[in-house]
This record gives sequence, C-alpha cells and structure tokens, in this order.
Amino acid sequence: MPPVPRPDHGRPAQGADPFHEPRRDDCPWCGSRQLRTRARAPERGRRTPAAFVVDECRDCSHTFQNPRPTVDGLLLRHHQQSAEDHSRPTPAGRLRRHHRAAARALLPYPEPESWLDVGTGLGYFPEIAREIHPYTVFDGLDPTARVAHAQAAERVEEAYQGLLTDPWIVTRLRARYDVVSMFRHLEHTADPREELRAAHEVLRPGGHLLLEVTDGARLFGALPVRGRRLRKSSARPRPLHLMPLRNLLAELRSLGFEILAARPCTSLPPRTHRVLAHRTPRPTAPTVPRPPRPPISSAHPSAP
Repeated sequence: MPPVPRPDHGRPAQGADPFHEPRRDDCPWCGSRQLRTRARAPERGRRTPAAFVVDECRDCSHTFQNPRPTVDGLLLRHHQQSAEDHSRPTPAGRLRRHHRAAARALLPYPEPESWLDVGTGLGYFPEIAREIHPYTVFDGLDPTARVAHAQAAERVEEAYQGLLTDPWIVTRLRARYDVVSMFRHLEHTADPREELRAAHEVLRPGGHLLLEVTDGARLFGALPVRGRRLRKSSARPRPLHLMPLRNLLAELRSLGFEILAARPCTSLPPRTHRVLAHRTPRPTAPTVPRPPRPPISSAHPSAP
C-alpha cells in the first residue's frame, strides 16, 4: 500500500512557514470578518514553529485555528499522533462500550454490506463494530501507516493510506459504501466542508453518514479569558475546526443529507455529538406529460 503521492512545491521562501498557511482575517465557514481570539500560545516542544492561535467568528460562532496548517503541517500532526497511539493499550471498558453504542446506531436500518471508517487509526472501531454487524465488510482510511497495521491485524478488510479528499481516493471509492463513519475526525481536517463533500461522493445513494464531533462551546469553556495566554502547550486544544451543531446540520442538508438523529453521546468533557445522516437519492427529472394526440378520423372521402 504506497503512500499518497504529494506534489513537490520546491523549497519554501526564506522566512516562510512550511507548516502553516498565511493568517486569514475572515471566517472559513461564513466569510465574516468579525473575528475574536479565544486562545493564544507559543508553539513550544513541536516541530511546527509559530504562534498557536484559536479564533472565533462572532457571526456564526465557528471556531478555528488561525493560521491553519498546510498539507505538510497536517500530515506532520497525524504522524505525531500516530506515534502516541502506538504507545496506548487496546481500548477497553468505557471506550469499548462507546464504540459498541456507535455501531448500534445503524441497527434500525438494513444491515450494511460495506463500511468505511475514516481516520480509523489502528482499526479498533471496525474490530468492535464487527461484533454488532458480523456480515459487514469494514475498510479503513487513515493518513498514516497505522491503517496498514490495522489490516495486518485483520481489523479492516482493505486499507487506504491518505486523505479522503485526495482525488485518487474519491475516484476509486466513489459510490462504494453503505456507511461512512468519522469519529472525532472532522474537526481535525483542514477543510471540514470538503471532507463532507468527499464523504457524500463515496457513499451509495441511500447510504448513511455517522459522525461524532466535539462540541466547541464545551471544549473551550475552561480556557483563559481573552488577552491571557496559555502557559502549557499540553493544554492547547488539538482540533483545527469546531463547528456549532446548527452549522454542521445545515451543511449536511445542503449536500443532500437527511438528518436522522443528532444527540450528545458523552457526558464527560469534551462533550461530543453523534450525528446520523442519510444520503437521499438524487431526485429524478420530472416526467413531462405528452400532449394528447388528435383523434384519427375514421371518415373516408366520398366517392365522386
């Protein structure tokens, strides 16, 4: 399974940050310029130098890291997380119950034949979900080589290393899956809207999208007030985007999803919402009735 090919952009200009895009002065969700800073901290102890800033839009309440990482910076974040995950034990107890509850969200609907878990990591969710859906084929997608370990451990059937928004992945997986799941993944992507569009493409008409997203209002509630700095880098929030639930649901509807359920699924901070959406089939063009034909006259011309 080769890694995703990346274009070579050459050496960055002197003084340019190869891991962060230029800082933006408008909201990436609604375009408003009414921004306020919710958190600021130096990037200490990381290989991605610069100040870590979290801004919030005053108009739509979208919260985002500003500046956001480049593709190289995003992949570096994923690889750093991959090294941490390999040192953790397999999930047990509360996490296993949480995964089982997420898998049971699809029980009221026809059993899926194929399921893609995006950001699967080492594949623990597919392994647990197979206990609930034993006849479903689970595939995994992850930016790091963790997905290869998941395939070697037989937790996923097929493994794809890359980003869901990569053109070759969307082309190869288009309309292939009955279910696409993303658990605490959407908020870590560079462009959540693009990620949702890609999920829509790889779902079959009538398929289901299962999301778990962090509630931004709860996650940042304990941060210092504006004007103060975070002292510990370990206290910095990891997500790149935090969408208010109303914004996320509106975006799903605009893409052609029907919202089946949206409810909190964790009581301990950070609070998480579980969203189940159904990809509605594309409406067919209305049939225009043909005008009735004029009746054929049965009268014959009279003989001379």
